[in-house]
Amino acid sequence: MKVALPDMTMQYRSVAELNADIVAWLPTLPRDLSLVVGIPRSGLLAANLIALHLNLPLADLDGFIANRTLGGGERIGERTVRGASSRPKVLIVDDSYDRGTAMATARQLLSTSNRNCAYYFAAIYVSPGTGSAVDYFASEVAQPRAFEWNIMHHRNLIPNCCMDIDGVLCRDPLETENDDGAGYVKFLTEVPPRYIPTYKVAYLVTSRLEKYRPQTEAWLAQHQIPYGQLRMLDLPNAQERRRLGCYGSFKASVYRSTETVMFYESSIGQAREIANRTGKFVFCTDTRQMIQPRATARSRWFVATMSKRLLRKTRSFLGQT
Repeated sequence: MKVALPDMTMQYRSVAELNADIVAWLPTLPRDLSLVVGIPRSGLLAANLIALHLNLPLADLDGFIANRTLGGGERIGERTVRGASSRPKVLIVDDSYDRGTAMATARQLLSTSNRNCAYYFAAIYVSPGTGSAVDYFASEVAQPRAFEWNIMHHRNLIPNCCMDIDGVLCRDPLETENDDGAGYVKFLTEVPPRYIPTYKVAYLVTSRLEKYRPQTEAWLAQHQIPYGQLRMLDLPNAQERRRLGCYGSFKASVYRSTETVMFYESSIGQAREIANRTGKFVFCTDTRQMIQPRATARSRWFVATMSKRLLRKTRSFLGQT
């Protein structure tokens, strides 16, 4: 029997797409808004763009409750809220809406603030069927989804991902540093971090050689980068690594063996190879692209994953471990 596979396309929106969607959506908003308020953290970017395009004052949620706008820290009043009346219209914005936790918290805070305002709640992107929970939204975007502005700080993706080191956590070594000797050791110990994850990374997966594990672990500890496991390439030297050219295939083999759902890779070529070898999603940090695996690779991954889960459930049911 042929199994119908679910749609596993990752819905991805870039900052440029967010801005374009906001511009197209603006005419549907009330014309006499007085203020735009962003729900931290991701909602602040959307609110900022709306406020800029409409030339309105901007506040974050806590600042609004404290009667303060962003910028000069001015108090909200006749001078800072254009067209303010006895009951100004305030747009409360988040970038997306799914389960509505952040929006519900915002509603609760506003209900106790004793502000005499008319509130309109908005999200740029909502999950299908949830649009009625807000007053305004730009478009429906199904799960799974990810956004450029929070993908490097995503509380669900980061703890369930594989992540490269060179090119992501730090820059790649220069040709003069990549000598598999003293220059390379100096790079490993002294290179400044480019990105420090907000959450614990499940797997750091790098083409660095296993013999450089002490320097790599010391650098990660020095910069307080949280991670679960560190997987490195077990080859004798860089010459052999270059001969085999197994950068992408090694990373794909680790990614495929885990139940992680995202790989963060700097090289666009390796990102495409990893995606197509595993059937899983890869985010290219250099180009800011979400790499979707080919349909055939995605089908193979789905069947293999479902088979493994079924086997585990069967063994558990039979009392085998």
